Amino acid sequence: MNATGDHEDRTRNGDRTGDGARTGAAPCFVVQIHQARHMHFDFRLEVGGVLKSWAVPRGPSENPRERRLAVPTEDHPLEYRTFEGVIAKGEYGGGTVIVWDQGTYRPLSHDRSGAPVPFEQSLEDGHATFWLDGTRLHGEFALTRFKGGDAPGEEVWMLIKAKDGRATQDGPEAPDPYLARSARTGRTLAQVAAEEGSGSP
Repeated sequence: MNATGDHEDRTRNGDRTGDGARTGAAPCFVVQIHQARHMHFDFRLEVGGVLKSWAVPRGPSENPRERRLAVPTEDHPLEYRTFEGVIAKGEYGGGTVIVWDQGTYRPLSHDRSGAPVPFEQSLEDGHATFWLDGTRLHGEFALTRFKGGDAPGEEVWMLIKAKDGRATQDGPEAPDPYLARSARTGRTLAQVAAEEGSGSP
């Protein structure tokens, strides 16, 4: 399998297997585990026809006390939400990827009077709330922007679970990315790398 070509075909031209076809009206989300130069989780929300993306080093948490750093990354095409495989060493994002969670979400953002705010606007304003209906993640979450990154003018976001009926107060702080299994195929990172060629940098 040509992992580089497969990755480029899916991201530039769409998933040719049919798995990338959009169904239903609700916007989608996906959380991919990415074993690249640094292990991290990619949290992606469908917004305005693309996947708005944040790298979450420690992964999402369903414990409201566990705030997760979320670093904005470039937008990805919608078809990328189904990508699982190996990106060749030396290519952008080189490494192994699995889909840890997937599903749909419901925007919840509103202004101080309680009126709904368009989701794109809420992200521009720096605070967006939403309800996830995924394979693993459920309930209300928020992405909130703060000033104060390492570089001047750098933005820092936090991914935070709301205190709702789907929140947890105990259990592991984050999924172990090396043991986690794909929500699409049930495979681990190691199994994907072995089957499709070593993608670890």
